[in-house]
Amino acid sequence: MEQLVEELIPTRTTLLMRLKDWQDHSGWQDFFDTYWNLIYGVAIKGGLTPAEAEDVVQETMISVAKHMPGFKYDPAIGSFKGWLLTMTRWRMTDQLRKRGPRGLEDDSANTDVTLEKDAAVLGSDLEKLWDAEWEDNLLKAALTKARRRLDPKQYQIFDFYVNKDWPPEKIAKAFDVPVGQVYLAKHRVAEAIKNEVERLKKELI
Repeated sequence: MEQLVEELIPTRTTLLMRLKDWQDHSGWQDFFDTYWNLIYGVAIKGGLTPAEAEDVVQETMISVAKHMPGFKYDPAIGSFKGWLLTMTRWRMTDQLRKRGPRGLEDDSANTDVTLEKDAAVLGSDLEKLWDAEWEDNLLKAALTKARRRLDPKQYQIFDFYVNKDWPPEKIAKAFDVPVGQVYLAKHRVAEAIKNEVERLKKELI
């Protein structure tokens, strides 16, 4: 069944071409940095343990790698978002299977409830969870990527202003800069993050 999924993946052509090359370490690092937290977070919220979630991330990445050599890109079919969800669901299913029969020491009713919950999570519930986590992960990935290119001092000013909610005057005094520079730093960093989110949306969804 997995072989058929190769025809259902439209995503960033340039990144896919890079992923065909095992020696393109920066390309694979870019892919991992963008998606590992999404996969891990969904696996955890889907009921897996941290160790199981780590295995899901690893096995999903391996599955993607196995598809790359013979992959043919067709933007008219499906979405990368949906394809990655399918890959993640399969890996989560694998982890649940590895658990084997659970709760045998408890009554059968409790065991049935647990199994039904697992089935629900891997069904429509997982799709809802995936959609909810997707945008948040996109913002976090954009923030991480943008921060690497930003001036550290500007980002610190932005962080104190936006995340820590410090008054501009207090920030200006702490960093020994004019108040106007606080507003400018906030604008520049916010714009950089916004541009990175838009780039990711165009290239990765």
